[in-house]
Amino acid sequence: MGKTIAEKILSAHSGKDANAGDIVIADLDFMIGQDGTSGVAIDVFNKMEGGKVFDPSKVAIIIDHSSPSPNEGVSAIHKKIREFSKAQGISLFDIGCGVCHQITPEMGFVVPGNLVIGADSHTCTYGAINVFSTGIGSTDLAAGMISGKLWFKVPETIKFQINGKWPKGVFSKDLILKIIGDIGADGATYMATEFVGPAIEDLSVDARFTISNMAIEMGGKAGLMNADKKTIEWVRSHSKKTFTPVESDKDAKFAKTMEYDVSKLSPQIAKPHTVDNVSPIEAIEGLEIQQGFIGTCTNGRLEDLEIAAKILKGKKVNAGCRLIVAPASKSIFIEAMKKGLVQTIMDAGGVFVTPGCGPCVGTHNGVPSDGEKVLSTANRNFKGRMGNNKAEIYLGSPATVAASVIEGKIADSRKYM
Repeated sequence: MGKTIAEKILSAHSGKDANAGDIVIADLDFMIGQDGTSGVAIDVFNKMEGGKVFDPSKVAIIIDHSSPSPNEGVSAIHKKIREFSKAQGISLFDIGCGVCHQITPEMGFVVPGNLVIGADSHTCTYGAINVFSTGIGSTDLAAGMISGKLWFKVPETIKFQINGKWPKGVFSKDLILKIIGDIGADGATYMATEFVGPAIEDLSVDARFTISNMAIEMGGKAGLMNADKKTIEWVRSHSKKTFTPVESDKDAKFAKTMEYDVSKLSPQIAKPHTVDNVSPIEAIEGLEIQQGFIGTCTNGRLEDLEIAAKILKGKKVNAGCRLIVAPASKSIFIEAMKKGLVQTIMDAGGVFVTPGCGPCVGTHNGVPSDGEKVLSTANRNFKGRMGNNKAEIYLGSPATVAASVIEGKIADSRKYM
C-alpha cells in the first residue's frame, strides 16, 4: 500500500515505516514561537533545565501578536523573549517584522519535505509549500527546543480534489470557507488534509497559503499541497536550503476524498460566531458593517493588498465604516509602498497598522465597539476574537472586504472586478 505525504514525511523523520495511527518520535527541521506562547515555553524550558537549545539555527521567535506592546504585562513577556533569544542565539523577529506564518517561509526557514512545529495553531500554513507543519502547545515547544524531537500520532488524510476554472471575483479564501462550511469545524480533527487538482495548480503560492492556513479551522493537523513548479520557484527565491518534494503515492489510502468544482463557486462569508457558519454572498449581501479588516496570516500578503487596491482605486470608504490594513510582513509593506498600493488604499480612506497580527488577536488595534459588525479577512470569528465579545465578526476574502467597505455593507466584489 502506498503512502500519503503525511506518512512519508513522518516516516523519513522518524526512521520508521510509519502508517496512519502509528506513534513516532521524529526529528524536527524547524520550530517557531510567538509572543503569545513563547513566554510560557521559556518558563517550561527553564523548569525542564533545558540549558541550551539543541540547535539555535532551527528555532525562531516572532513578536507579532501584540506588536508593539499594548501594556506593561505584555512588555514584560517581550523582554523575557528578547533576553532568552539573545542568550540562546536563536532568531528573533521583533515588533514590526510581521506575522510568524509569513516570516517563517519568507525567510526561507522551511522547505518542501520538512517537518515543522510551531506554538501557534496556524502553523499548518506551510503545508502550501509541501511542509508537514503543525501547531503545538508551549510545553511541546519547550521539549522540541531541548531535544530537537517530538512525538506524533501519524494522521489519516482527507483528500480534497479541486477542479474547474476560477470565476472572476472568486478566490482561494472563498474555497476554503466553502469547504469548512461543508465539513464542519471538527470534520478533520487530528487528520492531515491534502489539496490537489487543476484549480489548486492555477493558484499563486500566496493564494495557496490562504487555504493551508485554515486547515486547522476544520480540525486539520496539516494542510498539505504538492510542490509543483510554482512552489519550487517560490521556495528557491526565498531559501538556499536543499529539499526533496514529497507526493502521495497513487495507491495511498485516504480516509475520504471530497471533490469541488470552483467554476460553480461564488464568494463566501463565515457568519458569527463560528468559522463553519458559512453562506454564499447572495444570502447575506446588504448587511451593514462598521469596520473592515484586511490582513493576518491568512490574507495579509502582497497579492491580497493588490486585489483590495484594485477595487478601492478611485473610490472612498463609506462614511459609516472604517478600513484597517495590517501587512503580513515588513517586506510586504515595503513592496506595497513601492507599487503604490499603500497610497491607493490610504487615498480611499484606509489606515495601516504595524505589520503583524493587528486587530485579529484582539489585544489592541481596531477593537470594535458593542454591537458593531466587522468584516475581516482573518481565519477566526469566535465571540470576543477581536477583543469585544459583544461585537460580531464576519469573514471573507480581501476582495469582499474592499467592496464592502465602499458600500458600508456586505457587498459582492464581482461587480467591481
